[in-house]
Amino acid sequence: MREIAFQILFAMESNETTDLTALYQQLRLQNTELTPEIPDYLKLLVTGVQSHLTELNELLIKYLKTGWSLKRLNKADLVIMQLAAFEIEFVAETPNRVAIDEALELAKEFSDETSRRFINGVLSNLVQEKE
Repeated sequence: MREIAFQILFAMESNETTDLTALYQQLRLQNTELTPEIPDYLKLLVTGVQSHLTELNELLIKYLKTGWSLKRLNKADLVIMQLAAFEIEFVAETPNRVAIDEALELAKEFSDETSRRFINGVLSNLVQEKE
């Protein structure tokens, strides 16, 4: 679900008028394992990140290295961190470590090793302060 959520959020990052349902149906054409109806958890992730985007970005900014800004980040890395930060902050059923591990798996697929370490550092610091 997180990979699909990432793909949808990444597409929405490029085009804010993109519709969740339309994107999901496009992905269904490529992935026959997806159900006809949008899964509830996928809706929660996508709509949750969208509705808390400003708050999530402000939270992530606190943990970026000095001199870094959100604009400087690779879009894929930013979306991965927004998704994980949403789960850490707003989805109590998801353990923080699971949110980080899943973000690192996404980074392994959609980014590179340097970004993966960076994402791990930012999210680990976020969790450490939260706990």
